[in-house]
Amino acid sequence: MTEAPTRPDDGIVEKAITFFYYVDLPRAFDFYTEVMGFPLEIDQGWSKILKIAEHAYVGLVDETRGMHRANPIKPVQLCIRVPDVDAWHRYLASQNAIGLTEPKDSVSLGIRAFVLEDPEGYQIEVQSVLR
Repeated sequence: MTEAPTRPDDGIVEKAITFFYYVDLPRAFDFYTEVMGFPLEIDQGWSKILKIAEHAYVGLVDETRGMHRANPIKPVQLCIRVPDVDAWHRYLASQNAIGLTEPKDSVSLGIRAFVLEDPEGYQIEVQSVLR
């Protein structure tokens, strides 16, 4: 029997970055930094990497330079888990967030969550663990 290959570096991953592609990068950047409060970690000009949490990042890319093009269909969701989903909902409502839904409990998933959209239609779910 052949032994399974092992991952390099003991399997350590330093960062996880999810990239989204935009027609209007400055507008997306303003939303994620000013409304969501994610700090800029790496500025590559046409690609901006923002820190969501320890080792978790979202990359905003100008579609004219990135590996993909912006598409009106967004089959991707960015989900962030926070300590107080209702506080986040109140805050985002005060920011006039687009597509903001009311928080709902999902007993089967053990979460309370709501969604909103970023300026180009990517869905963001904000959730807390049900207690």
